[in-house]
Amino acid sequence: MMPDRSDLSAIAALLREVAGSIVMPRFGHIGPADLRTKSGPLDPVTVADEAAERALTEGLRALFPDVAVIGEESVAADPALLGAVAGPAPVFVIDPIDGTQNYAAGLPLFGLMIALVEGNQTIAGLIHDPLRDDTMLATRGAGAFLLRGAAARAEFLPLRVAAPAPLAQMIASVSWQYMAADEKSRVLARLDAIGQTPNLRCAAATYRAMASGHMHATVSRRTLPWDHAAGTLIVEEAGGHVRRPDGEAWRPADIDGGLIAAADRDTWHRLRDALYG
Repeated sequence: MMPDRSDLSAIAALLREVAGSIVMPRFGHIGPADLRTKSGPLDPVTVADEAAERALTEGLRALFPDVAVIGEESVAADPALLGAVAGPAPVFVIDPIDGTQNYAAGLPLFGLMIALVEGNQTIAGLIHDPLRDDTMLATRGAGAFLLRGAAARAEFLPLRVAAPAPLAQMIASVSWQYMAADEKSRVLARLDAIGQTPNLRCAAATYRAMASGHMHATVSRRTLPWDHAAGTLIVEEAGGHVRRPDGEAWRPADIDGGLIAAADRDTWHRLRDALYG
């Protein structure tokens, strides 16, 4: 299944509607009763995450009744659902609120993400920023765009990653929290070679920053598909280069091999060599 621009516009409209009706009204109003943890204290979920995933699931099923839908919260309840991303059939993968820690704390760095995966390859990806009220999106082989506005007034503005920069001037997000102890020690000891290493605690915001030319790279260890499928495709279609640290292509079923997304192939190699060489 290869969605066209009208399909992407419909999905973007769904993201915008759910953000406006469910996510933003609760922003800044999440209390202890609205929040629980899943695998640990760094893995929270709010009532807004759950409500948004239900609404997005229902909306996608109405738009595309023949395509399966899974999401971060549904997989938390039934981990076997994750196997769908490696299968041959198309499946939508939802992150109802990426950056839940930020969202729950009232920090304006979060987003809603949807990826379309088929045969363990991302076919389309969308990242919606509820505060800016715009959506970055891409389909494989067709470029990446910022969709601004609604319906007939919408504009598709091309996205482009940053120009290459020396390591000492590079801005790269490095998420080391899920690295094994030896890898973490090695990577942390080498971060001084990189100009700036912000961690936004939000893959949606990080990939948006990369695709719009404001960040040169991101390094992640845990690579769950709802966190990375949409963003990696958008970055690639905006001119970036995405691979696992071993140089192999990253695919949505690769949940624990790590990935490096960079503005171009040369930047990728320089960063990989600096951190892992």
